[in-house]
Amino acid sequence: MSGGLGPASAILDPMSELGNRRRERLSRARLYLVCDAGFGAPRVRAALDGGVDIVQRREKDADDAAVLAAAADFRRAADEHGALFILNDRPDLAAAAGADGVHVGQRDASPARARAAVGDDAIVGLSTHTTAQADAAPDAGVDYFCVGPVHATPTKAGRPAVGLDPVRHAAAASARLPWFAIGGLNPGNLRPVLEAGARRVVVVRAITEAPDPEAAARRLRAALDAATEAGVGAT
Repeated sequence: MSGGLGPASAILDPMSELGNRRRERLSRARLYLVCDAGFGAPRVRAALDGGVDIVQRREKDADDAAVLAAAADFRRAADEHGALFILNDRPDLAAAAGADGVHVGQRDASPARARAAVGDDAIVGLSTHTTAQADAAPDAGVDYFCVGPVHATPTKAGRPAVGLDPVRHAAAASARLPWFAIGGLNPGNLRPVLEAGARRVVVVRAITEAPDPEAAARRLRAALDAATEAGVGAT
């Protein structure tokens, strides 16, 4: 009788289980918040209480020490709510920051380089601005992609709005990956995006500039959930 461990498939890799848990959370995610450290952990927690599923820390000019210091609070807040914590632009710091993954843009590290830096169990997200970029995303080795900016936004100065056509295209393509509409979205302009087929959105100012982040998140989440249940814009 052999004393071996049996087929390799029978050996459980806890890191693979971690990756599976992260991707399961991603598959259920609807509301994605991008903010900087100045938003503060208490307000992040309020937004998570209101229904945010993913929180991304985006800090273009902070040094490495500042990124890591602020990340600890974001990580704890996400853990308390069963949410995902993503770091923007810096795959080299994502693991050290305790992030679940990293988000890169078209001008940042390539998805392949980001994946090499963070490993297979981390989530890698990608910004897309054209239908061609969105079509290429599922084969780029990422776990999700964003489509936009739907509207011009000061958080992406100089980036022209793409409107709703790329959103409709992504919805009609039945993408193999979760995807999020992004760009100047708020409760007042969300419905056309939902009618175009989006079921997940990324917001910044709609929550970060709201006097009550929890109430703002709750309103957005209610609209997303209602559209999903009603099949608004479904193709």
